[in-house]
Amino acid sequence: MIVITGAAPQTDLVARGDCVCRRHDGRFEEILTLEKKLLGTILRSSFKLALAMTPALLFFPQQAAGQVGSPESKGPGGPAAAPKYEVYAGWGYTSINQVNQSRYGLIGVELNAMRDWGKYFGFSVMGNYFKPPLSIGSGGGGVNNNTANPGDPSVYEVLAGPEFHADIYDRVGGFFHGGMGVEHTGGEQMTPNFSFAGGFGGGLYYRLSDRFSIRVSGDKIGAAFSLRDNTALLGYSPHRTWNSSATIGLTYHF
Repeated sequence: MIVITGAAPQTDLVARGDCVCRRHDGRFEEILTLEKKLLGTILRSSFKLALAMTPALLFFPQQAAGQVGSPESKGPGGPAAAPKYEVYAGWGYTSINQVNQSRYGLIGVELNAMRDWGKYFGFSVMGNYFKPPLSIGSGGGGVNNNTANPGDPSVYEVLAGPEFHADIYDRVGGFFHGGMGVEHTGGEQMTPNFSFAGGFGGGLYYRLSDRFSIRVSGDKIGAAFSLRDNTALLGYSPHRTWNSSATIGLTYHF
């Protein structure tokens, strides 16, 4: 054993094997041994902490990227949110098979409002009004050589239901929808002149911009009305008929 005597009589540095110890008042303090133990403890704790945090570090960027946006994305120059609503207005046509002895269908306006619920699904409310007859040509040939529709028919429809829509290619997309509601046939002295109605249809749209698109579609709508000139003796018996309709117009997204 080698003893190195310091300036103070009570303190000596002693070299023992692979460590240096300090003798103070008859006690040895193993300086290097304590430092090695402390360093080993810190390294082991750091390694365990790194292992515990690795899954969180790998998982966090994928989950947080969709929730935490950059300051630029929230500012005026960031990407705009996708529109959730749309309104449609267009020219429309419908047949009037519920009016016996009719010769022409009717033209009018079709209105639609829809709320998107995700990328592919929405809920729409449709209101239609048809009045002027779409008469092509002239002359007789109808029932009793009539050249016009009997009476003065008009049709109102209000339907609501789900819609499925998706982009097909580039700016072109398609949709299918169904709806239930009520239909009214006026100007024909029908009893009843209101009926439960329901139908389905679909069409295509072409996006002109993020806000506007052109849409063309067709529907098949069924309802039940009595025949013209029906009476109480006949029980005002209703008959179910199906009418085909078509529309083209402009859609605004917001």
